[in-house]
Amino acid sequence: MRILIVGGGAIGLLSARLLAEAGVEVCLLDQGALGGEASWAGGGIVSPLYPWRYRPAVTALAHWSQDFYPQLGGQLLHDTGIDPEVYVTGLYWLDQEEAAPLAWAAREGRPMQSVAIEAVYRAVPALARSFSRALHMQGVANVRNPRLVRALRAALEQLPNVTVHEQCAVSGFIREGERVCGVQTSIGEMRADRVVVAAGAWSGELLRSLGIALPVEPVKGQMILYKCAEDFLTSIVLANGRYAIPRRDGHILVGSTLEHVGFDKTPTEEALASLKASAVGLLPALADAEVVGHWAGLRPGSPHGIPFIGPVPGCEGLWLNCGHFRNGLVLAPASCRLLADLLLGREPIVDPAPYAPQGRLG
Repeated sequence: MRILIVGGGAIGLLSARLLAEAGVEVCLLDQGALGGEASWAGGGIVSPLYPWRYRPAVTALAHWSQDFYPQLGGQLLHDTGIDPEVYVTGLYWLDQEEAAPLAWAAREGRPMQSVAIEAVYRAVPALARSFSRALHMQGVANVRNPRLVRALRAALEQLPNVTVHEQCAVSGFIREGERVCGVQTSIGEMRADRVVVAAGAWSGELLRSLGIALPVEPVKGQMILYKCAEDFLTSIVLANGRYAIPRRDGHILVGSTLEHVGFDKTPTEEALASLKASAVGLLPALADAEVVGHWAGLRPGSPHGIPFIGPVPGCEGLWLNCGHFRNGLVLAPASCRLLADLLLGREPIVDPAPYAPQGRLG
């Protein structure tokens, strides 16, 4: 079987790896550079920001992925020599209403607890002294997403049954009756037994050419990056929808905005000022730190953040793995494993029904 995957972000890369390791011939296409869009731009927290606000379909994928990420990081380091830096720091939610989160954690068996604010200040000395209460969940990690993308790419390069085409824009699909059997690209036609759309924020645009209304749209997010001492921040901290994420080498990511502006990825001065204010509100010492990076990316927004995973009804041979909204990196291991299970006829890791395109497309 030959499978063509449109989109070379974390979802496309990991889908390609899992399918190729199962012996499938895989061709991976991207309109730009592999992993150059949302997978590169995101923060890499291996948890939804407010996990208790999501539906069970997102929770199921998140829990599977969270438990698998350390193994994935170790596998990629062993296979490629590139460390994605799955960094377990835990996460503090500051001045967060506690009843709903704690009830969710008890129901789901996740290690969240209320913590006295004095204990938080001892654990995170850089934190602003303006908070009154906190929730903490140990075991929450962040992954250094640009390195994850590099490692996944390197892993694919070791597999003889994978072909990669970058700077290869897809303009439409090849159909034979009701069957999709390939794509039209900027370098010519490409055919396959199955076509998987994993094109992030661009997935809806691609399916429009088939007359399919896929409710996936771009949602812009801007981030800033500081460089501090390696021990400046030891945990992820989150307040009022903004977060600070520590990397092992002292880089601190602060994000992010939520903007509905189409496919515009231009960083703005307004967002820079807002993110700086949030950064200083969380960690006052950042007022004297230099911003060493500021960028924007496009999330694939979808209803309730539930991804579309599975075959497209009425278009035999066409499959989806897209629409992960803010949680693409969080959900990638489980989403791609589920896609591979379904494509290969294996027992799926979770109930596939909530993610099925059937009944969710216009």
